[in-house]
Amino acid sequence: MEQKTYKFHIHGMHCKSCVLLTESELKELPYISDVKASLKSNLVEVTGDFGNRTPEQVAEEISSILHPHGYTLSVEKIEKKAKWGEFKIAIPVTILFLVIYVLLQKIGLVNLVNVNKVSYGTAFVIGIIASLSSCMAVVGGLLLSMSASFAKEGDLTSPGLRGAGKFKPATMFHIGRIVSFFILGGVIGAIGSAFQLNAYGTFILGSLVAIVMLILGINLLDVFPWAKRFQLGMPKFLSRHAMGVSKLNHTLTPLLVGVATFFLPCGFTQSMQIYSLSTGNFMTGALTMLSFALGTFPVLALLSFSSLSISKNSKAGVFFKVAGLIVILFAIFNLINALVVINILPPIFNF
Repeated sequence: MEQKTYKFHIHGMHCKSCVLLTESELKELPYISDVKASLKSNLVEVTGDFGNRTPEQVAEEISSILHPHGYTLSVEKIEKKAKWGEFKIAIPVTILFLVIYVLLQKIGLVNLVNVNKVSYGTAFVIGIIASLSSCMAVVGGLLLSMSASFAKEGDLTSPGLRGAGKFKPATMFHIGRIVSFFILGGVIGAIGSAFQLNAYGTFILGSLVAIVMLILGINLLDVFPWAKRFQLGMPKFLSRHAMGVSKLNHTLTPLLVGVATFFLPCGFTQSMQIYSLSTGNFMTGALTMLSFALGTFPVLALLSFSSLSISKNSKAGVFFKVAGLIVILFAIFNLINALVVINILPPIFNF
């Protein structure tokens, strides 16, 4: 057995979750012994026994595995041009969103921006944006990987799942995700109470939430490649274990995979986790993470039972730019609110 190592350019990665998903999927191939993907360089290094296949043939074969997740490989680097023209549509749509938002604020139907806190409405909206963004591709990848694992072993007809067909694993996944986000969000909030944060501690955590969201928003715009290197992530060993859960073949696996999504390196999730910590309250932290999880539910549910994929749509670039601009606005709101807490700025958002 002759081991060879090839480096390929990978296209479509936006965050550290994409790195984990790429490595996890390629390690499943029997002839690949090691995989290392890099978000910074957009390269993936694969080692294995490729026989007489050329690098081009290997790249084509691996691309077929990654294509459902929105990634492709190539031997030669393909220069990606920033599509600034998409802002001609994205900016007016974002302005329309702001106008509708302010009107809803004025008539009291929503309260997305609050001087002292991120409201549950904000967490819900961020959840919606997260579920539609490329940053949640890893959760979709977990769903697909889990489903493939059950189908491969014929587990959809096992005693634990018989009679429910293919829907029971997905249902258990969503139950596990929503319940765990509520419980673990509460735990984070309770842990925050031990720190007894003063105004400056709240300012630091609020600013951190704003920075995480700002980096997310800039990356969603897909015009500044350098921003990818600043994304935060869960410790890699923890995230890899979370990904590994989807490969288990057990009746309770879908439930465990839903719980594992809490620990994946998604910036949206992390920003809500940081805020939950700053609340210092079990119920507030629990309801914040629950609101976020409920915001992600509709799109993830569609992904579970259909072939929905925003990234493959011809208007995906415009959508991601709109989402990026909205997330950047949320980041600015949070930063301003953090400055209000330490009395550097007077309350601004009094609609």
